[in-house]
Amino acid sequence: MEGLQLFLLLLPLTESVTVVPWKPCTDLHPVDLLSRVLPRNGEALSGVRMVQEGGARGVQFFSPTQALTFPSSQLFINCPLFPAEFSIVATVKVSHTRMKKNEYLFAVVKEDVDQLLLGMRFSKEKVHLIYQGSMGRERLSFKRIRLADNHWHSMVLAVSGHHATLTLDCGIPLELIHKQPFPSDLSTDASRFHIGSRRKWKGLFSGLLRQLVLLPGSDATPRVCPSFKPSLVELSVPTILSNLPMKSQINDVLLPPYETEVRVTLGSKPACTAAEQGQLWFDTLKRGLFLCDGAYWHSMLQEKDRLDYVDDYQDLYTTSETLDIELFQIPSFGLFAAMAHRANKPGSAIYRWNHGHFQLYQNISTFKAQAWKQFTIGKKMFLAVSNSVGPADGERELSVIYRWSNKRLKFVRYQTLETHSARDWEAFHINNEAFLAVANHRTENGNHNIDSVVYKWNPGTKTFEVNQTLSTSGAYDWEFFTVGPYHFLAVANAFDGTSTQTDSSIYIWLGGAFQLFQTIRTFGATDWEMFQIGHRVFLALANGHMLCERGPSLYTINSTIYELDMTTKMFLKFQDIVTYSAVDWEFFSVGDEHFLVVANSYDGSSYSLNSVIYRWQGYEGFVPVHRLPTIGCSDWEFFTSDEGSYLMYSSAKTPLSKVFKLRIH
Repeated sequence: MEGLQLFLLLLPLTESVTVVPWKPCTDLHPVDLLSRVLPRNGEALSGVRMVQEGGARGVQFFSPTQALTFPSSQLFINCPLFPAEFSIVATVKVSHTRMKKNEYLFAVVKEDVDQLLLGMRFSKEKVHLIYQGSMGRERLSFKRIRLADNHWHSMVLAVSGHHATLTLDCGIPLELIHKQPFPSDLSTDASRFHIGSRRKWKGLFSGLLRQLVLLPGSDATPRVCPSFKPSLVELSVPTILSNLPMKSQINDVLLPPYETEVRVTLGSKPACTAAEQGQLWFDTLKRGLFLCDGAYWHSMLQEKDRLDYVDDYQDLYTTSETLDIELFQIPSFGLFAAMAHRANKPGSAIYRWNHGHFQLYQNISTFKAQAWKQFTIGKKMFLAVSNSVGPADGERELSVIYRWSNKRLKFVRYQTLETHSARDWEAFHINNEAFLAVANHRTENGNHNIDSVVYKWNPGTKTFEVNQTLSTSGAYDWEFFTVGPYHFLAVANAFDGTSTQTDSSIYIWLGGAFQLFQTIRTFGATDWEMFQIGHRVFLALANGHMLCERGPSLYTINSTIYELDMTTKMFLKFQDIVTYSAVDWEFFSVGDEHFLVVANSYDGSSYSLNSVIYRWQGYEGFVPVHRLPTIGCSDWEFFTSDEGSYLMYSSAKTPLSKVFKLRIH
């Protein structure tokens, strides 16, 4: 209900908003379909068991019971029409040997005549959306989708008019264009949702289901992608499936609470045989809880992952100082890092993660590159680089967009855009439309009070075109984020021509354009970092330095974390943290713990400083827990791989970037 609450709170922000009496049939926020059929208090549910495999929990269905259904009227409260635009997010694990020809993930069935109104159906290499159209039964089919490989996969199916896209594991979307648009008058009157089946034994879903979410009114892909765990993205996972209470090396099936009456034995260690399988033993001496798998007792009270140490892991020697790192995944090729190098020759480099280390993959010609941004549009993957100078003195500054070529297996030049000492790109989607915002820092004659530009993708010309200009002062960074149904774009303004003490701005998307939402006084602002902890929304600001017309420059100043206050409908100061010419914040999580790491670059006399990792402590805010030696640190990035979790930083003062490995226990 978070999205609806924010919608009601934020609606009166501006006089330009017109209240329209029309209401959609359902609230435009994610609807967790799976949670509606799973018991909340852990009691047994016939025909269902919970299984832990591959580091995640899911449910398995054994019969299409009435408990796995609910009336459509619970969702469509204002009118009985299925939304004409929607997306479905599902996380599944399917075995190749068990999967039948056609299995239903869910179905909407008109009960009195047993008519299928809408359903999502799988076969071994196909995903189908079947629905009742104006001309009878219609079907959207995505082919060569290899789901049945006994691994977890997350997919987002988005439907709007004639168009449908399927995004698997945050990869390149597959797009279908249908002759008939999805109906806007599909009535769900007197129908029910059936989870894991089509109401019948035939078509029962045989795999594991971890997540099933309906998002009316928009595409859910930008909400969950990109992700460092693309096969396990989370939009809304039932609470009972979100945490792992145990990790068994012998039997991954979690028997309680669905399959058996649980008995807890106290005292000394009892026998664990087939007769005790699924039973619990509480060790009163060691105060531990154990589960019998029929042969051995396994601990159920294991500590959650926590960050203990940070180890120096890899020295990445580059051809030049590096101002920015952009990490991204290319499906079937793995993890890549694009490095923005200061020197023009040989340009900037792209590295590929291979066998636990980054290795050089491609060099790209750049001109004092400041930052990279990776994004996808349809099936195409792009990289945008912000060049801060022209190829030669007096030449125009052109920032470049590169496209990934599946034939050449590298990035090739696609489009150039005129920029002005560009510092950053931000890519985002709003209502299935793609945008790209550039932070213009200053003109060639040194004017910092200039317009930055928001470009919009033109599907006809397949290029970016100017959509909106926004006044900025030495813009350094853009940060796009979404809260409920609202989209925001925050700019970090660093310098107005005389002072670094200037206002940075937060804009909100209303009426097809960004409008001013709030201004915040900043001091040489270089970075915004948005993150959420539970239902709380934060913005971390990196202040670079304080420079006024008179007096010395101050590099040891506060950077500030702001929190969205639901009462005032503003971002209010939550915590000040002393930093040293900070240029970047990076938020990351390990288990249930949350962290911020800051890039400290200069204290007024030295570039050799400690950058600091802060841990979330609730009411205490963020407290320092680790200090990492860095030289002119310009950027931090967090990533995970099969080998573990890592932090990577770049240096603006030496041709050396470093990878640190997080030691997690």
